[in-house]
Amino acid sequence: MDRTTFQNRVLAAEQMLYRVSKTLLKRDEDCADAVQEAILKAWCALPRLREERYFTTWLTRILINECYAIQRRNARFSDIEAIPETAAPEKEYSSLYEALAALPEKMRITVELHYIEGYSVEETAKILGVPAGTVKSRLSGGRKLLKNFLEE
Repeated sequence: MDRTTFQNRVLAAEQMLYRVSKTLLKRDEDCADAVQEAILKAWCALPRLREERYFTTWLTRILINECYAIQRRNARFSDIEAIPETAAPEKEYSSLYEALAALPEKMRITVELHYIEGYSVEETAKILGVPAGTVKSRLSGGRKLLKNFLEE
């Protein structure tokens, strides 16, 4: 894959990458950092990509790993996060967004990849590194929890 193809594929996936990072990270700054770092790591690791048709799946996996790394890094500095800052204006989110945010992390990322980003069960399983049956059970559980939350 040459530089131009890489740039075009990354630009095409940029919004999806941000949405996926938002399911794992709360702060917009962390999401932007995760996406940028994932793109950089993908560029450096590009020679190890075996099949170009799996580029987006491969890049998404790199992004998810980077999100987990940022979560670990942020966990060490949780005391700083507890210091009150000046109040930021409250953002209005849809009830669906709030319901998604309320899901457990493993279910939330699975639902995001499958229903919002359009990955198949098999692709989602490959990205998450879990069996397809696990993806199906997380999707089923996620649907039930979303239904319960939205009915309330």
